[in-house]
This record gives sequence, C-alpha cells and structure tokens, in this order.
Amino acid sequence: MFADQARIIIKSGKGGDGHVSFRREKYVPNGGPDGGDGGNGGDIVFAVDDGVNTLADFRYKRKFAAQAGGEGQKKNCHGKKGSDLIIKVPAGTIIKDAETNQIIADMSGSNRRQVVLPGGKGGLGNQHFATSRMQAPKYAQPGQEAMELEVILELKVIADVGLVGFPNVGKSTLLSRVTNAQPKIANYHFTTLHPNLGVVDFDNGEGFVIADIPGLIEGASQGVGLGHEFLKHIERTRVIIHIVDAASVEGRDPVADIHAINNELEAYNPKLCEKPQVIAANKIDVLYEGENEAISRLKDEFEAKGVTVYPISAVSGQGIKELLYGVKKLLDEIQEEPVVYEAEFDPLSRQAKTEAFHIEIDPQDGAYVVGGPKIEKMLGYTNLEAERGFLFFQKFLKEQGILKELEKMGIQDGDTVRMYSLEFEYYK
Repeated sequence: MFADQARIIIKSGKGGDGHVSFRREKYVPNGGPDGGDGGNGGDIVFAVDDGVNTLADFRYKRKFAAQAGGEGQKKNCHGKKGSDLIIKVPAGTIIKDAETNQIIADMSGSNRRQVVLPGGKGGLGNQHFATSRMQAPKYAQPGQEAMELEVILELKVIADVGLVGFPNVGKSTLLSRVTNAQPKIANYHFTTLHPNLGVVDFDNGEGFVIADIPGLIEGASQGVGLGHEFLKHIERTRVIIHIVDAASVEGRDPVADIHAINNELEAYNPKLCEKPQVIAANKIDVLYEGENEAISRLKDEFEAKGVTVYPISAVSGQGIKELLYGVKKLLDEIQEEPVVYEAEFDPLSRQAKTEAFHIEIDPQDGAYVVGGPKIEKMLGYTNLEAERGFLFFQKFLKEQGILKELEKMGIQDGDTVRMYSLEFEYYK
C-alpha cells in the first residue's frame, strides 16, 4: 500500500543520573567522592533509505523512543550512553511539528541524516561538586529529561518531470511506454491512486525521472477528492507535462482541460504555474486522417504563450520521441536545483520555553512565589543545607535571571520568596 503521510510520536532518551558515592578502601577511612556521571540519552535520528519509497510502515507503529542513558556508578565509572534510534524514511520526506505544522527537516538533496531530537545530557556525579571547603558533597545532578514530540511525516516525491491531466487521458499508458514503470492501466477513472515514478533513459546515458500524478479534478486545490494529496507531489518537479485527450473520446474539450488544471495548480500554489510546461496532445491514433482541429486549437491557444504542443499517441508511440527530447531540452536549460524546504521549527526552542520560570505574588501574605520545571528539577538535586549547595543555588538564581526579575517586580530586603517546599527571606 502506498502511503504519503503519517503521524507519529518520537521521544529521545533521558540522560542518566549522576551518582553519589565515596571511596571505601582499606586504609582509606575517609575517601573522597567518586560518583560517576550519567550517560547521555540516545538521539532520535532520521535517515534516508533508498530502498523505501512510501511511509506505509508508519501505519502500524506510531511511537518511537530512543534508549535512556545509564546511571553513573561508583569509582568514577560513567553511565553508558543510550543507543540512538534511527528512523528510516524515503527521500523527499518532510518532517513537520504536528502542533504548528512547521517544517523541522526536509530529507532531500544532501540532507540524508539528521538528528531531530537530541538525547538528554547525563547528570554530573558528586565528584564534580567537591571543593576545599566541601569535601564530601552528598548530592549529584540528575540526568536531563527526554524530549517528546508529535510529528507529521509527509512524502513529496522527487521527480524532474510531473505528468498531470484529468482522469483517463492516458498518463499511465505514456509512463509505461517511456519508462520501466509498471502502473495499473484500465479504461476507467482513478486507476492510479498514488504517484508512479519512472526513469526515462537516453542513448547517451542521460535521462530524467518522471512522476505520473494521479488524475486531477476541478476543486482539487480545495481538497475535493484527493486533491491535496495529489497536488503536493508536483511541488518538487521542474517541468510539467499536461496530457490531454486530443480526440475527445469522452467528450472533453482539451483546451478547457488545460485551463482547468492550471487553475487548480495556481489555486494550490501560484509558483506551480511558473514552472516550464509542455502539452502532450494524446490519442491522435484515433483521429480521422486530416482531422487536426483539436491540435490546431491547442497550438493557437498555448504556443503563443511559450508552451509547446506535441501531438502523440501513447499507444502507438507516435510523437513520443519528440516530446521526450523537448522535455530534456527544457530540463537542460533550467539551472535551478530541485526544491528543498528550509527548516522553520527547532524542537529545542519548545523545550527552552517549557523550562522557563514564572513569578507570582501570593495575595494572602505577599510572598514572591517562583515556579517552573527547571527550578523544581534544580531543587531536586541541590543540598541547600551544605554551604557549597547554597552557593550553587544562588548562582543558579542569578544565571537564570530570576533575581533580576524579582527586582523588577519590586522585591525588598526581608521579603519572602517561596519555591515549592523552600521558603527564605530575600537580601541583596
């Protein structure tokens, strides 16, 4: 089953906690601290796998988590780093933040491997907090928490040429004739329900990738039918081939069809209409000899606008060589590289926001109440009864801007500051 979109939850590994321990050796009754550091948690890494071309695997598994870092041990032994989790995706996959729909990474071009969620850092063991005045610290740093994020994976196929047209005009037949692709072909609408890719080879070894985009219908840009799912695959293409039924087998007007498709492209993304285009006027094998009114109308309407019309028969092969060489010439003239989307969102920015502090004044006693996940975590690993721990606590308040914010709010010497279970009087 082809799948070009998936929604998953990813979680990096938590950092291992630092260890509290002291040397206990024969003839060394008062050994110093020897608690080791915790290991870093594993990263969430996305990597391009050329053997995968859909996101179908993500339909059956939605949660992905890297390994947590190991805890530090005595004798200065560090905890083991958590294993990274590598998530394999097809080339052309865009990773978006589910909450904001902003792009985190585009797995295209040279970007074949990217760390999306770094693992938490391991905490420091108690050996790091020893000083000449505090030789036996009884606290260690906990590991940094894991990061969790819900993301949307969206596959936009990477092809040089996009083949567009209304249903049943012969796109799949043309693709099967000019490439090694084997799409479903039948005389009914929507035989193709997902993009088919094929490679057009030339005698000199050059060629290009062509994508058969499923049949568009009017209203596709508003999401009618499977409009958005189809249209997004045209965004990376450099040249567009419009294929129309020049024989009007189903009574369609080929000129009106081209205008209708261009309207849908422009409504979805105006830049799509700026791409070079050619028209493949198909099914000329069923036209009566000399009946070229439809071809003439197409040329009169579009060639004056710089869009070349190629009469072809996908069944007999007539005119296909001219079409392919015309498209190759257009591609050679285009210097721009395929579209690669810039990152718009950094998951680390959200973590920074969640770790911010807040200060409120208690209306009952006028105490300044300070809270936030980062503060709560700091209090969890700081021994305020020890002089070294209290100095560490004061430095933390200054570095985080908490003291500055308290002063802005008008705190005076002797005012009470409350942080969870801790309460103390402020003095500058």
